Amino acid sequence: MKECEVISISNQKGGVGKTTTTFNLGVALSKLGNKVLVVDADPQGDLTTCMGYNESDLNLTLADLMQNIINDTPLNTKDAIVRNSEGIDLIPANLDLSAIEFSLVNAMSREFTIKNVISDVKKDYDYILIDSMPSLGMLTINALSCSDKVIIPVQDHFLAAKGMGHLLKTISRVKRTINPNLKIGGILLTLVNKRTNLSKETLNSLKMNYGSVVNIYDTQIPLTIKMAESSSKGKSIFIHDKNGKVAIAYNDFAKEVIDNERRREKDAITKDYIR
Repeated sequence: MKECEVISISNQKGGVGKTTTTFNLGVALSKLGNKVLVVDADPQGDLTTCMGYNESDLNLTLADLMQNIINDTPLNTKDAIVRNSEGIDLIPANLDLSAIEFSLVNAMSREFTIKNVISDVKKDYDYILIDSMPSLGMLTINALSCSDKVIIPVQDHFLAAKGMGHLLKTISRVKRTINPNLKIGGILLTLVNKRTNLSKETLNSLKMNYGSVVNIYDTQIPLTIKMAESSSKGKSIFIHDKNGKVAIAYNDFAKEVIDNERRREKDAITKDYIR
């Protein structure tokens, strides 16, 4: 098994497709032969709900695991993992996670709590995807601190670039002070309506403002009713509309994520050889 890659799906703006991207990218990576764990790091628990789980289904959540790290009380991370029928595993979340963010303020090594939660299980997976909350608070900092890479979903909207500078500064600060290995995988354009010129304008705006410093993925995730329906049914798009254009897009995106990582590893090996 290759070394596990931890990826945060992050944007402080809500409604940009972070949760659906985390779920469907995870399933797509699994279908390509990878072992995948997804982590719901949002107190709203949207990823947990999106995957079909209710509060009554949960014995332990990310909040329990983080609280035990804060209290220095042993707890096996595997006890909280839910095995999903679509081939990926989940560490779920609920509103208890809101209280944890306050607890982190006075905790020792507060930026590394999620890192400590997943450290024991990294060896079991090829990819760990973290669905971050729509803010730049301590939970998001925790997610970035344990990640190798950040994927930034951006809605196909004329305000897409608004706030992007703040997010990139936060990522840069985490890289500089906490996690020197953190990289930006790229910007993923989501909820794209190709019947209008807006997607072309949004893409041009992103390229003009950030294209020189941030990769913009070739894949775009289209806006469809089927996508919203799949989330409400607790199923991925690969179950709800397996031959639809969103399923095809997420499959293409998973391949792009894998190919980009392979290219980066090859470049690193080449640089070491040249040295």
